[in-house]
Amino acid sequence: MRSRFSSLLTAALAAALLVAQPALAQRKDEPKKDGPQIAAPHALLIDAENGGVLFERDPDKLIFPASLAKLMTAEYVFHQLTEGKIKLTDEYEVSENAWRKGGAPSHSSTMFAALHSRVSVDDLLHGMIIQSANDACIVIAEALAGDEAAFGDKLTERARQIGLTQSVFKNSNGLPNPDEKVTTRELGMLARHIILDYPEFYKIFGQTEFTWNRIKQPNRNPLLGMGIGADGLKTGFTKDAGYGLVGSAVQNGLRLIVVVNGDKTAKERADDAKKLLEWGFRSFEQRILFAEGQTLGTAKIYGGAEGHVPLVARGLVKVMMPKAGGERLIARIVYTGPVPAPIKKGQPIGAVKVWRGENLVLTQPLYAGEDVGKGTLPQRAFDAVTEMVIALFRAGAERL
Repeated sequence: MRSRFSSLLTAALAAALLVAQPALAQRKDEPKKDGPQIAAPHALLIDAENGGVLFERDPDKLIFPASLAKLMTAEYVFHQLTEGKIKLTDEYEVSENAWRKGGAPSHSSTMFAALHSRVSVDDLLHGMIIQSANDACIVIAEALAGDEAAFGDKLTERARQIGLTQSVFKNSNGLPNPDEKVTTRELGMLARHIILDYPEFYKIFGQTEFTWNRIKQPNRNPLLGMGIGADGLKTGFTKDAGYGLVGSAVQNGLRLIVVVNGDKTAKERADDAKKLLEWGFRSFEQRILFAEGQTLGTAKIYGGAEGHVPLVARGLVKVMMPKAGGERLIARIVYTGPVPAPIKKGQPIGAVKVWRGENLVLTQPLYAGEDVGKGTLPQRAFDAVTEMVIALFRAGAERL
């Protein structure tokens, strides 16, 4: 019987985890705590490199995404391009539906694509990302799935593939639909995925303007002009969703991702996002917890020539830490085991998880540090009997 193992790292390693007091999420009606004063009811600030959380406020509630849903459409197109299923030079026709619901007659954000014209995927991406063009999104949806509903299903399926377990998409652009919901945390995860997996396409998010049909429109992201190192991603607004923003900025080689949702005005949205980013850069620094190639712990082996296999991470294990104060981090190695032999060096085994207070701030995969072959027949028999006894013990304990 295989089960989930979770063990604290050794005392020697844990001693390296003396860090600062964690920042806590704060609402206006709460007592004063560490962290910026923001109005948004939903917010998240994460380290782009490893996804560690620096600040969060009600990030797991399902909310309407508005135009932030276009990030999922962008990811889907990026993936199709990367897989070679479509090309930037492919051209799609602007249907009457796309023109009426997302073009000039809609009086919504649009790239003003002409009715029945053909527009390249490259231009549609620029229109969708820079101008938040609803017509561009609908054209893409109809070309790749036939209609918006079918495309929404494809987006939800793709969201599950990249680890978004709660968000549901019903259309390509985030126009109001009562069944289309996302979480603030998963928007941050989506932004991180786009930044890390599609660096060339991500550059589009930082372009300050785009001209189509002889109409020049500026990028709607207010962070780009604030001089804080911002280079993406997207804004959104509907009456039900309020004002939202997913943004990213880089200072001194450190990239942070911010998400705010539910603000009452565009100014409040911009101010909240800027405050969070500036606070993150000012209050945190990146530190190395474990060196490259360092053994973090071991995993139990079933049927192997050795009883355990050392676990290592690829590259440095780093975490964002507050610059002031002091508190011990808790690190655990988590894996499903015992791991059956044989084991190849570099084989994925589990992960190291690090908590700062109650906040999970790092999850990094761990791999086998060496090869382990199959054991002798007596060794395998002994492991089988041991596992049987453990399974019987667990079954008895569960009945008590």
